[in-house]
Amino acid sequence: MPYTPAARVVDRRPLLTHQTLQYRLDALARTHRVPGAQLAVHTGREVLSVHTGTADAVTGTPLTEGTAVPLGSLTKTYTAAAVALLADDGDLDLDEPAAVFLPELRHIPEVTVRQLLGHTAGLPTGPDSDTAAGTTVSRYLSTVCTARDALFPPGTGFSYSNAGYVAAGRLVAAVTGMTWQEAVRALLLDPLGTVPAFLGDTFPVRPVASGHARNTASGRLIPAHQNLAPLEAPAGGLLASAADLLTLGRALTGRSAALPADAAAQMRRPQPGAVPAGLADAWGLGLALFRQDDLWWCGHDGNAQGTSCHLRAEPDSGVVVAFTGNSSGATALWQDLADDLTRLTGLRVPTVCAPVRRGPAVPLPDCAGTYRNGQSEYRITLGADGSLTLSVDGDRPIPLICYEDLTCDLVDPDTGRPQPGGLFHRDRTTGVIDRVQISGRAARRSGTV
Repeated sequence: MPYTPAARVVDRRPLLTHQTLQYRLDALARTHRVPGAQLAVHTGREVLSVHTGTADAVTGTPLTEGTAVPLGSLTKTYTAAAVALLADDGDLDLDEPAAVFLPELRHIPEVTVRQLLGHTAGLPTGPDSDTAAGTTVSRYLSTVCTARDALFPPGTGFSYSNAGYVAAGRLVAAVTGMTWQEAVRALLLDPLGTVPAFLGDTFPVRPVASGHARNTASGRLIPAHQNLAPLEAPAGGLLASAADLLTLGRALTGRSAALPADAAAQMRRPQPGAVPAGLADAWGLGLALFRQDDLWWCGHDGNAQGTSCHLRAEPDSGVVVAFTGNSSGATALWQDLADDLTRLTGLRVPTVCAPVRRGPAVPLPDCAGTYRNGQSEYRITLGADGSLTLSVDGDRPIPLICYEDLTCDLVDPDTGRPQPGGLFHRDRTTGVIDRVQISGRAARRSGTV
């Protein structure tokens, strides 16, 4: 799926004024009860930036254009860009074994640096943050990166993995002789003009926002504690504003000296074997890829505790959209902005992957079984009526709607609404269902039910 420029010329004259965009952001923040949000847009010709609300619902501290918001997994794009810069400088080769730099990966010597960044290494996602906080990076990787726990042969599948980015951060430190924080600052943040902010900073040098959760009893918003383990920082430890993300997006389209155009193009290239099933239409290096109206957008989504952050960039037009919000309800706010962004940029901005046309639902009884991703258990149970339900680590079962192409929708038990996000895989030799992919994470079959 190589990127090809659009043949048509797009009229990118903004159809929304700054004032109208501000009004819409204010209104949607109230509708979705989001304390604070930022939106920054480069239309290909000009920049519009708006923000609203508070950084902390308890203190009432205003959210400004420069307030840094916990990015969650959007941090991975920065880590991948740092690795791409090292590759561009000749300090490493993306296709050499990662074990050259990381002795903890010696038991999976075939895994390459590229596969770590593209989530095609077959690594499980890694333990939860509380568990990770009680160990060292070396022990973490030695425990997770084993042939025994591999989900599939490297390069033959996709499974979103925080552990892969813990390894990538460790690699950056090994190559540069700096900590990951020092290296990502020197290689990327400073050249982009982004004031560094990391989870756990004792004395932050810029204003930062709290994430927020809703108290189920009172309905009130309360600040959410960020529990990411320090060693997981390369996977989710950065804070930034929408304006900062806009600058990163410009670099990813090859329009910034901070990231050479060849390195940016390398990051945007779809990776072999990467079928992200519900997360995006394809995957690059630290980048989700979305197809919309014959155009390929790149970007990433990130959710820390009580935050929702999003980046989309279209290389041909130079359109970049960046959004941050400091509550989980900000995801719905972002999706509701889509029509406004279309009118503003002249392009339909993808918030999710393209819908897939499928036939009627069918029973898939041979998919019932127990599947594992590291310490997590995915239990798919066959009902008396032939339907399937999914339970992860004993949580409330989720109904599945299955289709002939082995994809499935996850049905919200509360609303009954189906959401695409599942895919079963057959072993090419035996024809037996051997793994399942749920919301981008794969799990290997370990038994039947």
